[in-house]
Amino acid sequence: MGRRSRTHPRAEIDIDAPLDDVWAVMLDVASYGDWNPFIVRADCSSPPNVGDPILLHVHWGNGRSARSPERISVVEPPHESDGVRQATLAYDYEGLPAKIGLVRGTRYQRLSQADSGPTRYETVEEFSGPLVAMAGPDRVEDGFRRHAAALKTRCEAAR
Repeated sequence: MGRRSRTHPRAEIDIDAPLDDVWAVMLDVASYGDWNPFIVRADCSSPPNVGDPILLHVHWGNGRSARSPERISVVEPPHESDGVRQATLAYDYEGLPAKIGLVRGTRYQRLSQADSGPTRYETVEEFSGPLVAMAGPDRVEDGFRRHAAALKTRCEAAR
């Protein structure tokens, strides 16, 4: 599902469902608690819009939990570009470490689908700042992998 990077944790997976269906699940943030083992709750308007705050309640693989204040920065609905359907959702970390410049992060979730093939889900957190290692890139990547697998299960079960 992707290679490890100390500053850019990522995950990717193919989902046997139309891109529009996957996009609808991604934007239904009110239902994350029903299927998402990483983001067990998201406090945000549903569907989210650029500029909206979103408070993520994350559940780490070690059993611990945290809240992560973010702001929606990209909502690019499904569209076609060069024969490929695409969509992007992104949000920026707004916690205290970001406000004082110690850790910044933007999480991108991108979808793509060529012809009638599977929908490709890719997510990456682009971290920067002197304390990135303390943000736990490995545990973030683990959460992204669990999120991607659960998104696949949710979307394929709905078919």
